Amino acid sequence: MTRTVWDVANRVVAALALILLSPAFLVIAAWIRIADGKGVLFVQDRAGRDGVPFRMYKFRSMVHDSVKMAEEIGLGDPFGLLENDPRITRCGRFLRRTSLDELPQLLNVLTGKMNLVGPRPDVLPQVANYTAEDRRRLEVRPGITGWAQVNGREDIDWAQRFVLDRWYVDHWSPALDLRILWRTATSLQRGEPPVHVDELNIQRRQAHDVRPAA
Repeated sequence: MTRTVWDVANRVVAALALILLSPAFLVIAAWIRIADGKGVLFVQDRAGRDGVPFRMYKFRSMVHDSVKMAEEIGLGDPFGLLENDPRITRCGRFLRRTSLDELPQLLNVLTGKMNLVGPRPDVLPQVANYTAEDRRRLEVRPGITGWAQVNGREDIDWAQRFVLDRWYVDHWSPALDLRILWRTATSLQRGEPPVHVDELNIQRRQAHDVRPAA
């Protein structure tokens, strides 16, 4: 019952935030369109609760076909980042540093695919390589921010994120979500995060690529 009421509250807050922040949406959209061309939104299939795919929205902060470009420049993890990553656009650096690129996910919260707080939604190719323990992070709706985000964000690898996300699932409460939201709000303006090469996903991807066909 508590979870259901909290999920509804998330959707109400998202609706109010979308109304109040609509001027900011328009300004950011215009900036991206003028500075970096067509394609204001980045839309990608991500894994939701129980691994069910949904379309997640962000303001575009990278060039088009960033995954393909990652393979061309030899990045082991196509969903990871490089230092001075050439795929990040001019305005994208500011949007990512301030987390403004995440604002369109309020639409995902409004439609019930995400909550304000929860494990960050992962891309489907990486979810396909999850272990049974890893999949525990899929027991709840993904979030715009989460326990892992306020405890390291890009500066921790996926192995640590899985541990933090499992802790969140096991200790969830509205009070914990409010605590995470407060910590997120007080750290939105941050410096450029250090680049952390995520060996776990690289190793899993390589193992999947060499797995013999059944």
